[in-house]
Amino acid sequence: MGELSHMIEKRLNDAYESLRTAHADGDVSLVDARQAEIEDLYRIAADNGIQPPRCD
Repeated sequence: MGELSHMIEKRLNDAYESLRTAHADGDVSLVDARQAEIEDLYRIAADNGIQPPRCD
């Protein structure tokens, strides 16, 4: 696995963890931000031929 793959996987894990916390806290703005970040990370992965694991 390359460096970009590792970075995307780490950022996805962090974003999903933050998303779960935001949901639990009722922080709608942070939920929206994390969902957008996750979508962007999957788009970046696809653009680079990377198939990251689904963390949801």
